[in-house]
Amino acid sequence: MAELVNAINDVIWSNYLIGLCLLVGCYFSLRTRFLQVRHVKEMVTLMFEGKASASGVSSFQALTISLSGRVGTGNIAGVATAITFGGPGAVFWMWAVAFLGASTAFVESTLAQIYKEKEDGQYRGGPAYYIEKGMGQKWYAWIFAIATVIGCGLLLPGVQANSIATGVANAFGIDPTVTATVVVILLGLIIFGGIKRIAQVAEVVVPFMALGYIIVACVIVAMNLSELPQIFALICKSAFGMDAGFGAVLGLAIQWGVKRGVYSNEAGQGTGPHPSAAAEVSHPAKQGLVQGFSVYVDTLFVCTATALMILITGTYNVKGLTAGEFLVQNLPGVDAGPGYTQAAVETVLPGFGNIFVAVALFFFAFTTIMAYYYIADTNVSYINRQVHRPWLSLLLKLVIMGSVFYGSIRSAEVAWGMGDIGVGLMAWLNIIAILILQKPALLALKDYEAQKKQGLDPVFHPQKLGIKNATFWEKRVAADKASKNEPHLARFETTGR
Repeated sequence: MAELVNAINDVIWSNYLIGLCLLVGCYFSLRTRFLQVRHVKEMVTLMFEGKASASGVSSFQALTISLSGRVGTGNIAGVATAITFGGPGAVFWMWAVAFLGASTAFVESTLAQIYKEKEDGQYRGGPAYYIEKGMGQKWYAWIFAIATVIGCGLLLPGVQANSIATGVANAFGIDPTVTATVVVILLGLIIFGGIKRIAQVAEVVVPFMALGYIIVACVIVAMNLSELPQIFALICKSAFGMDAGFGAVLGLAIQWGVKRGVYSNEAGQGTGPHPSAAAEVSHPAKQGLVQGFSVYVDTLFVCTATALMILITGTYNVKGLTAGEFLVQNLPGVDAGPGYTQAAVETVLPGFGNIFVAVALFFFAFTTIMAYYYIADTNVSYINRQVHRPWLSLLLKLVIMGSVFYGSIRSAEVAWGMGDIGVGLMAWLNIIAILILQKPALLALKDYEAQKKQGLDPVFHPQKLGIKNATFWEKRVAADKASKNEPHLARFETTGR
């Protein structure tokens, strides 16, 4: 199984995809005139604007659902893996792909808002929707929807569950089967409650867990503050092959940094657009900007916190190019994963590290599994529009719970490999789509900025911008016009009765 998974990954995660992720980030950064720099203040402000409605969640809830998917085991175990196979320089390339990826996240999330729909009383959207409505390619949309259901419903949850079980076993010695059972029960209680319950859990848990984790990281860094300048120098030198100790793995530093960066922040992968579409906003660019900032939170804050804890305490290994070779082996016998971070915290706070990281991993990974379910369910909903099989939603719930249980007890290598396959497939399909569909997102950004300059609270009118098939927004514009002229027509437009 491991050999098969690795062979598939070698094809999907070739240098072509690595280069594509970086080039697309550069391209969208230039096309948006580096909105990730120009609009940082606006991103933060918009996070706390807007309220939930009967059909949609608030911008902040959509952000936390998105972050629950982004801030997961990749922020702890994924960073450790990148350092093991790519050296400290991999951290720099994680930063690079996050900075550039913020613009990619804006484009895909804005597209999700433009082409979202209202189904069964709630907003739905994502790549499958904007591929069908924007590109007019239903077959392509179907391929993405099926790939996402398989990736988020079957492959990716196992990675998160495996990290939970590993962390709990290291800290408390609890058998993975017991951990798997508890996680499956908790997951079932939440996912059977729908998007509203997921949003309610995410908006409480995600800020709490991220802030707590960063505080502990800051304590560890503060206690080793004199080492910080040389750690940053090591990261930057290693990223460009200027450090003699890690020059041999320069290519791997780029590969693993981008690979784990994309896995962690998900910019371009096509997962972020799903919760983005569920937000109640007056203009698509608003949620696009919010989601752009979520990439910063994930990689520049949380991933950096993990990297600094590991590097500043020296609790890591770096493998060489040949089997069994190590360039650095500070933790003999410890596999790349949560064990690095646990060891890092233990060096400064003895007796606390294993427990803290296990708890952090539980919250990080569990909320990510929740987000995966929502993303997969959105694509099941898309499929159900065509085939009308209501039982598919129940089947998805059972499959993801089974995947979580199985992922908890299988090997970490296979779990990560299968997760990488899911991420890679979705990234290929979505990046090609947003490159083709970029124009509506760029028009929306230009329109948003023009209205802001006029001192207005931006409102979206797709027809004025020449954007077609944005049916939700077209109906909203028609309803707004009717409400100004004949209130009874507005009632018909909004309710259909």
